[in-house]
Amino acid sequence: MPPALVWLMSVTCALVVANIYYNQPLLGEIGRTFGKTESQASLVATVTQLGYTLCMLLIVPLGDKLERKGLILLMQLGAALCMAAAAWAPSFGVLLGASLLIGVCSAVPQLLLPMAAHLAPSADRGRIVGQIMSGLLIGILLSRTVSGYVGAHLGWRTVFGGGAAVMVLLGAVLAWRLPRDQPAFRGTYASLMTSLLTLARTLPLLRRSALIGGFMFAGFSVFWTTLVFLLEGPPFHYGADVAGFFGLIGAVGALAAPLAGRTADTRGPDFAIRIGVGLAVLAYGILFLGSTALAALVVGVILLDVGVQATHIANQTRIFALIPEARSRLNTVYMTAYFIGGAAGSLVGGWAWTHARWPGVCAAGLGFVALAFLVSRFYARGTDSAPAA
Repeated sequence: MPPALVWLMSVTCALVVANIYYNQPLLGEIGRTFGKTESQASLVATVTQLGYTLCMLLIVPLGDKLERKGLILLMQLGAALCMAAAAWAPSFGVLLGASLLIGVCSAVPQLLLPMAAHLAPSADRGRIVGQIMSGLLIGILLSRTVSGYVGAHLGWRTVFGGGAAVMVLLGAVLAWRLPRDQPAFRGTYASLMTSLLTLARTLPLLRRSALIGGFMFAGFSVFWTTLVFLLEGPPFHYGADVAGFFGLIGAVGALAAPLAGRTADTRGPDFAIRIGVGLAVLAYGILFLGSTALAALVVGVILLDVGVQATHIANQTRIFALIPEARSRLNTVYMTAYFIGGAAGSLVGGWAWTHARWPGVCAAGLGFVALAFLVSRFYARGTDSAPAA
């Protein structure tokens, strides 16, 4: 697989997934624009992730049936239009609707990852998936840095407008450089969707990976959805730009992505998952002190992001090896659970902040990580069978 193509996929993942997370440092500003409470404003993050989950469930499986490049370009166009609609939104309801559709149109990385797994040699699959995932995580985290800074100085609408322009330019580059990828599935859409249930029912390792990933991402989202509320209040009194700067700190976790992939290749996914879950538990122990200590927040952010990244790459390395011709559908099952977890984490995080402030947020995040540990420790261990799709 040419290195230039790996880099293009990494950059694409970063720029497209950023659409989903631009809103998080801006929630306070958005709430003030439309006269909404912090809990109500957090619905913008929740519905965006729900839209992403809907796309994962209903559209991404088509990557096993339709030519992926054409599908990716169509989604790029939709993302550009929806970002422009969010920038223009005259009411909170319109913004929620546009945010839902932004999530739907921003699942391009989940078509690129199975493509990369198909093109990569098996001995290097974990490393290449890890490199592309590093782009994804950089996009998730640096999107907060960019949106926080731009939002604080130019307003939150400028962030969405700029994102729309980026999607147009990126679509042009992909149309030029992305190779065509012919699918293997020849059945109907109905049979394609039915096969998702079959895969989930017959592959215990897929269910195990999906549960671990969903709970870990829920713990991740609890923190990032509520961080801006903590930093805007006492004793910090920071703005959206500082909240976004934490994304830059968290991007250190992206450096662990290729290492996590190589570890999954050489030591096995279970080993990488144990390391990742342990780091996330340690992170929340430190983050609990972050309500008054900025240094604790910095250290906790780095540990949490490295831990979540390690478990995610290990999970994807495992599932992509199960049935090669069904990688888009395997990824759909896994990522649907993953982003259901993310949406649940955003929702629970907003509720925990409203009712128990930062101690409640840390307890909720740690609870989700503890559930991931229990699944990794006790559920479907030692099952490696992979029936035909």
